[in-house]
Amino acid sequence: MNRLLLALLCFLYCLSGSAQNNANKPVDSTAYFIELAQFNSKINNYANSLFYTQKAIDFAHRNKDAKAEAEASLSLGILYIEVEKYNDATEMLTRSIALFNTLKPSSQQAYAYYNLGLCYMEKENYTEAENTFDKAKTIYQSLQIPDAIDLLNLQKGIVYRAKGKNKEAVELFSRLISTPDKEDDIKIKPEALYQLGTIESENRRSTLALNYLNQSLSQNLQHASNLELRARIFKALSVAYEDIGDLKKSHDYLKKHIELYTANQVRNKQKLGAEDYAKFKEGERLKTIEQLDKENREKEKANKFAKLITILAIALISILSLLSLSLYKNNIIRNQSNTILKDKNKELQIAKDKAEKASKARAEFLSTVSHELRTPLNAINGITHLLLEENPKKSQLNYLTSLQFSGNYLLTFINEILEINRIESNNVVAENINFNLKLLLENIQNSLKEHATKNNNKYTIEIDPSIPDILVGDPTKLSQIFMNLINNALKFTQNGEVRVIVSQLALENSTSIIRFEVLDTGIGIPEDKQETIFDSFAQGSIEINRKYGGTGLGLNIVKKLVDILGGNIELESRIGQGSSFFFTLHFKVSSGQPIMQDEDYDESVFTNKKVLLIEDNKINQMITAKMCENKLMLVEIIDNGEDAIEAVKNNYYDLVLMDVHLPGINGTIATQTIRTFDQHTRIIALTAISLNENREMLLSYGMNDVITKPFDPNDFYRVIAQNLSN
Repeated sequence: MNRLLLALLCFLYCLSGSAQNNANKPVDSTAYFIELAQFNSKINNYANSLFYTQKAIDFAHRNKDAKAEAEASLSLGILYIEVEKYNDATEMLTRSIALFNTLKPSSQQAYAYYNLGLCYMEKENYTEAENTFDKAKTIYQSLQIPDAIDLLNLQKGIVYRAKGKNKEAVELFSRLISTPDKEDDIKIKPEALYQLGTIESENRRSTLALNYLNQSLSQNLQHASNLELRARIFKALSVAYEDIGDLKKSHDYLKKHIELYTANQVRNKQKLGAEDYAKFKEGERLKTIEQLDKENREKEKANKFAKLITILAIALISILSLLSLSLYKNNIIRNQSNTILKDKNKELQIAKDKAEKASKARAEFLSTVSHELRTPLNAINGITHLLLEENPKKSQLNYLTSLQFSGNYLLTFINEILEINRIESNNVVAENINFNLKLLLENIQNSLKEHATKNNNKYTIEIDPSIPDILVGDPTKLSQIFMNLINNALKFTQNGEVRVIVSQLALENSTSIIRFEVLDTGIGIPEDKQETIFDSFAQGSIEINRKYGGTGLGLNIVKKLVDILGGNIELESRIGQGSSFFFTLHFKVSSGQPIMQDEDYDESVFTNKKVLLIEDNKINQMITAKMCENKLMLVEIIDNGEDAIEAVKNNYYDLVLMDVHLPGINGTIATQTIRTFDQHTRIIALTAISLNENREMLLSYGMNDVITKPFDPNDFYRVIAQNLSN
C-alpha cells in the first residue's frame, strides 16, 4: 500500500510541475491593461481606453480572477459614464457589483455602488439612485472610511431636490458646507453651495442665493476643476441677478454660461466618435462569440483530464479515509474543547460590551448634567459678582462672599468632572510649545503663597540649575498637575513643610529627562488606600472628606494628565509623616523664546466701545450686559442668529459676543456667514463647553476667541481687552 501511495503522489507532483511551468511563462496582467487604459483616457483617446479596459476584463476572466475582473469592470463602467453611455455603464457596473459581492466588502465595491447611483440619477430613476447610495454608505461605514460619506450625502441631497424634498436637501447641504475644510471638499463644497443657492433663488431669497452662488464660484475657480458645474453656476447667477433687477450682470453671466456650455458640448463630442463606439461594441460581440467557442473546447479537454483525476482521487480518498478514521476521536474531543472555549469567550465579550456601555453612559450622563448646570451657575456667579461690585452692606457682604465661595466650589467640581470625561473620551492631546519651566513653577509658587500661610506651612521649590531655560512641552497640563498636587499638599499639612523638587536625570540628543517630586509633612495616606487614591472620587476616608473638603477628582485628573504627557506617577506615604508624589517626563530642548500670555490689561480700552451681544437666555443677557456696562461699554442685545447677521452687515461694532447655542441658526453658522462679508470685526464665542466641543472647533468657524460660562470676571474682562486691543 505504501508503494502505491508513493506512486500516486509522484504522478500528481509531475502533473502539478507541468502546470507550474506553464504558469511561469511571461504573460500580460490586468493591472498593465488598466494602466494603458488610464493613460489613453488622460490624453482623451477614449477609443483605445475602451479597448484596453476590455482586454483587462478578458484577461481577468480567463485567469478566473474575480477581484481583478470586478475592478476592470468597474473601470469600464466609469469610462461609459465619461462618454455618457449610461445604459452600458449601468450594465457593466451591475456586473462589477455582482463580482464584488462574492468577495470581502471593499472601498471599490462601495465606489461601484456610488457610480451606479450616478447612472440612475442621469436616467431620472431617483428611488433606485437613493437605494444604491445607501448601500455604498453602509459599506463605507463598515470599513470606517468617513471621508467618503460627505460625497454620498451630496448626491443624496441632489436626489432629495429632484424628489421635491427641499427641506431634507437643505439640511444635508448646510451640514456639508459647515464641515472643516478637507482635500475632497473641492468636489463637495462648491456643488453644495450651488445647490443651496438655487434653492434660495427658487424661494425668491435672491440676496442669500447670490451669497451661496458666489461662494460656490469662488471655490470652483480656485481649483479650476469642474467646468460643467461652473457653467451651471453662471446660469444660476444670471437668474439671481435678473430677479434683483441687475440685468447687466444677468446678461454677462448668461453669456459666460452659453460660452462654457458650448465648449463643454464640443469637448464631450470629441471624447468618442459614434463610429469608434460602434466598432468597439461590434468587436466586443464577436469576441464574446469567439470566447464561448474557446471555452467549450477547453471544457471538453478539461472533462477528459477530470476523468483521470477522478480515478486517482478516488484511490487517494480511500487511503486518506483510513487515516481520517484514526483521527476521528481526537477531533471530537477537540471540538468539544473549542465549543467550551467559544462559550466562555462569548460570555467575556458580553461582559466587556456591558462594561463599555455602562462607562459610555456614565460619561455622557456626567457631561450632560455638568453642561446643563453651567447656565444656572452662570446666573448665580454673575449676579453675585455684580452685587459685590455695588458696595453691599457689611451684613450682606458675608452672605455674598459665602455665596461666591459656594458657586466657585461647585464650578470647580463641574470643571473637574468635564475634564475627566474629556480625557476618557480621548478629546485631550498634549501640546508642544516653548515654555520656561523655572518661570512656570515660580508663578505657581507665587499664586499659592497665601494658601500656604493659612495652615502656617513653609513652601519651597528646589530647581536643578542644569535644566535648560526653554523646553518644548505642554505648560498648561503641567500647571494643572502641579496646582492639584501642591494644593493637596498644602491642604493636608499644618505647621509643616511642602517642597517641590525638580531635578534633571539626563540630557541626551537635545532631550532633557526631568524628575518632579512634591513632598509634604502632612497627615499621610493609609497603605490600604494608596492603590485606589488615583481613582475618581477617592479620598482617604469619609472623615477626611468632611474635615478637609474636596471632590476626590484632583488626583485622578493628575494621573490621567501625566499619562497623556508620557509619564507614570507614583507615591510613597506614611501615616502622620507625610506623602511624596513623583514622576518623570521627557522634554525637547528649544533655543527659541517661550510663548507667554499677557494677563494685564488697561481698562481704558473698554470705554465707549460698541458691543453686540447675541444671547437668547434673558438672565444671561442681563448679567453679560451689566458686566460690560460696568466697564463703560455700550451694549446692544439680539436673541437670534438671523438678526445678528443683519445687524453686523448694516452696523459697525467694536466687538461681537456670540452665544454658540441659539434658536434657529446657531452661533457657529451665524459667525461663518458673517465672515463671508466681514473679516475684521472681532467675534468672541460664549459657551458652556461640553464634552464634544473644543476651542479649536469653535475657532474654525471664524471666531477670534472663546469665553467659557460661567464667566470668571477676570478672564471675561482679560479676553475682551485683548481682542479690543487687537
